[in-house]
Formats: sequence, C-alpha cells, structure tokens
Amino acid sequence: MMKKIKGTPLRFPISPIFLIVFFALLPWPSQAQVTNSSADPFDSAPLFTYFKYEGKDEVYQKNPLKANEFYTPILQGCYPDPSITRKGDDYYLVNSSFAFFPGVPIFHSKDLVNWKQIGHVLDRPSQLKVTNAGMSEGIYAPDISYNPHNETFYMITTQFAGGIGNMVVKTKDPLKGWSDPIKLDFEGIDPALFFDDNGKAYVVHNDAPEKGKEQYNGHRVIKIWDYDLERDQIIPGSDKVIVDGGVDISKKPIWIEGPHLYKRNGRYYLMCAEGGTGDQHSEVVFVSDNPKGPFEPAPKNPILSQRHLPKDRKNKVDWAGHADLVEGPDGKYYGVFLGVRPNEANRVNTGRETFILPVDWSGVFPVFEGGLEPMPVKLKMPSGVVNKTGKNGFLPNGNFAFIDDFKGKTLDMRWIGVRGPRENFVQTGKEGLRITPLETNINEIKPTSALFYRQQHKDFSATVRMTYQPMSEKHLAGITCLQKETFHYVFGITKKGQQHYLVLQRTRNGQSELIAQERIDISKPIELQVSAQGDRYQFSYAFDGKNFKNLGGAVSGDILSTDVAGGFTGALIGLYATKANDISPKSD
Repeated sequence: MMKKIKGTPLRFPISPIFLIVFFALLPWPSQAQVTNSSADPFDSAPLFTYFKYEGKDEVYQKNPLKANEFYTPILQGCYPDPSITRKGDDYYLVNSSFAFFPGVPIFHSKDLVNWKQIGHVLDRPSQLKVTNAGMSEGIYAPDISYNPHNETFYMITTQFAGGIGNMVVKTKDPLKGWSDPIKLDFEGIDPALFFDDNGKAYVVHNDAPEKGKEQYNGHRVIKIWDYDLERDQIIPGSDKVIVDGGVDISKKPIWIEGPHLYKRNGRYYLMCAEGGTGDQHSEVVFVSDNPKGPFEPAPKNPILSQRHLPKDRKNKVDWAGHADLVEGPDGKYYGVFLGVRPNEANRVNTGRETFILPVDWSGVFPVFEGGLEPMPVKLKMPSGVVNKTGKNGFLPNGNFAFIDDFKGKTLDMRWIGVRGPRENFVQTGKEGLRITPLETNINEIKPTSALFYRQQHKDFSATVRMTYQPMSEKHLAGITCLQKETFHYVFGITKKGQQHYLVLQRTRNGQSELIAQERIDISKPIELQVSAQGDRYQFSYAFDGKNFKNLGGAVSGDILSTDVAGGFTGALIGLYATKANDISPKSD
C-alpha cells in the first residue's frame, strides 16, 4: 500500500530516480498493520502461527514396538491404492489423490519400513486439471514402474477431470520432476505398465465388456495392449481380453480391477483386485506362459482378503485389496495394499490406508502371509533393517505428533490443497502462515482457500493458533473437518454487524445446520481445537492455550466417514479462510 501525497499537485519536474528514492524512504506498514488495512492484499487473511496434530489410538498404546518390529499401516490416513517399484536399492511408492492438489504423493525407501515423502508426481496445473472435479474424481489408482531398458520411471493413471482420461507421465529421476501428461487412447480405468525381459512393453487395465456382452451389474474385464515406448501410445488393434469377470464368472464376481503383471521364472503372473473396494474387497492371482494369456487362476484364490472374518474382531482391519508386489532387500517378496481401520461405530474416517505384508512365493503362486487372517498391528522387520520411523525425516507411524510453526521456506509435503495449487492462497514467513481467502467456500466444487492435513488416527486432537479479524459477514476463518464438499464441519470466526462470533456448522448431504455459536473478543490470538474419540468429535477454543472451552458438545463423526458420505477419500482437517461465508450467526 503506497501513501498518498496530500496538498497541491507538485508543479516542478521530477526525475524518475527522485521518485524511486522518495517513495522508498516513506514508512511502510508492518505485516500486522497491513492485516488491518482495507487496501492491502492481507485484508481478512488469517495468520496461523502454530499447528499440532496428535494421534492417541489405543491399539498403539497397548501394542508397543519391540526393537525388531514395525507397524502396519506404513502410511496412515488417506493414502489409498498403493503402487510400488524398485530400481536397485531404491523403492518408490505412490497413491491415489483424487481432487487433492498437488497430486499423487510419492515416497522413497531403502528397506520398505522407513519412508520419506520426496514430493508429488503431479505438482503443476499443466499436469493436474481438477479445478472442477468432485472430491472423489481426479486421479485414480496410479501405477509406478521402472523400465531398465531405457532407465525411465513411468506413472500411469486415470484422471477423471479436464477431459484427460488415461494418461502417463515419466522421468529419469523422481527427485527432479515428471513430464506433462501424455493422453492415452483407450477406455477403462486402473492402467498399469509391464516391461518384459525382451524390451517389449504392455498396458493392462480394467474395462467394460464388449457392447452387448455385459452379463450382470459389476461385470468387468481385464484387457492388455502392446505399448509403443517410442511414441508412448498403445498399438492400435493389439488389445485382448485376458480376464472376463474374474476368477469364476459363473459366480458373478464384481469389479475385477487394479491389475498388475509380473514375470517370475519365465512365467507371467496377473494380480488383480476383485469384489469392489468395500467390505467384499480381495486380491486374486492368475498365471500364464504368455503375457497375452490364456491366464489360469490360482487354485486357492483370494490370496488376500478380510471379508470372511468375524465382524466384531478386535483391532479390525477391513476392505483389504488393491495390492502391488515387490522384491524386498532381503530377497523376500512383499505386498503393499489398501485397508481401512473402522472406529467403534464401524465408521471409516481415516480412509483407505497403505498396509504391507510379507509374501510367500516359494510355490507357484504368491500368497500374502497372514493375508486371510485378522490383520496384525505390527510385523517383524526385514533382516538387517533398523526402525527409524519418525526420525531424520522419515515419516512416523503408530501414535505420533506433527507440529508445524509454518516458518520454513516451504510447506511440509503433508499439507495439501483441493482442486488448485496451495501457492494461489498460501504465504509462509517469519510470522507464520497467511491464507488469503478466495471468494469460494468449502461447499463449492471449486478451488478453495484451505490447507489440509489428513486425519490419521481414530483418536486424535488437532490444535491451531490463529490471529484473525473478519472484515464483513462474508469473511470467515478457522478449521474445517472435511469429507467432501457436501459432508463437513466448519468451526471458525465470522462477523455479524459489529460483533464477532465463533460458529460451528454441520453439513450433511449439502444441508447445513448451525450447531452452536458464541460471541467472542478477537483482540488476541485464539486457539481452535478439534478432537475425536472414535465417532465422537468435539470442537473447543481457548485464549490462553490451556483452558479449552467446548462449543456445541460432542457431535457425531458420521458425516466424515466414507461409508456415510460415499466416495473414496478419508477425512481431512483444514485451515480454512473464505470471502464467501454462508454461515450467519443468530441474533443474540
């Protein structure tokens, strides 16, 4: 903001250099002063100076690790549809990201236990066209693979946004960024690349049966194409259906998908998910002497599932499937896959997470060790590996705390936006984090000015310190607990007349209800907190950082659950600001 010069206009000539020096010497407002100025870009931009997320799950309290153990899931919270590849001693893992921005988080490990996030595969608007995508649209089921013949990494996926469909990006080095998308000319979802010993390449994917051949709802096929590595396109006319329906089409299996092709001892193995991604999910495997089949199913399928187990089992993990295999550093095979950990109300608020199990491939077919038994909380370390999770940049798991004062030059990679780049509304600096509010709100299928952290535990607390002064009733800032645009809580500060209010709103299926409100003094920073014990969520605030006061009582987490809200994502905790507030406090 530049100060005006009052009085009679100057009538003598002024050199440009004089003007530059003159205005440079004028007193400029501090950032705090800027916040209160109606002419500054920081108008109504909340300042967040501290965030703490802390997991408190009983299962980890009662099952502490021994020196030779590690926890599974290895990635807690909404990290679904894992795919993994290996180059030498380096392992890379990716997950679905739907409408999150940036998209497709990518992780690196040397041992399958200790993981660091190294970035996102899709981190530019030219790669990710999710501006108008619903929360469970966007990026589905990425597959990462390494081709030793041309020393190139590939990530192939389906982008349900921007008219893109199936696409591939590639790089020589995952640390140095990925290409823009190359659109692929085939239908269906869940593509995966396979590179044979002779240098040939193939794509396998889920597709609909040929027109007129669909036998029942959920009937799908697995198709294979030859892939031209020079053009990065399928070879027209090379497609073939290699699985019709699933293991046994007479039993009407549904949603055969997530295929991966492997070669071992001269034979080709096709592993797929079957049964849909809910409580009937499973993993099945087939074998052939040729990549184009015919494929024969293993005599004992599924090789991974939890669907047949008692519903009331302790420490339940469910929905297991959508797996990918890799040879570990000890020469043994391991499989990563998705699963969920429902709370006591059987709600799935943490979403689909990334688990790992050892795989016995001593016989003809791979079999997940313990994959048909109740999922263990912890596993034995691979030979020679030391558990470093939560140290030296390795991601934590089990119960842990994540603390951020936002003073770094860049945001922690665990913070994500929805539908648009974080850089469009976020600024970090010595004071903390500024979120410049957009003229959209959390109910809209548009980019929103909210920075999200995944809910990673059934029992947790998340606390943020905020300084904020709304300029009008259209301004609001605080925290949101979000499943999707039509299912969420908003807990924040807004204005009505000359008064300021803290409000709590619940939105279910697009219908919003003001649960509670309280008039507050905003002359000093406030701490906002959400905590949960399973399905019971509470929203509280404090001005001294200690004596938190609850607003609205205990509320249900049902609307933050996948099984209630639908879709494929887990609950997110957001630092949120908007210039399109639609929450109106009631008159006192």
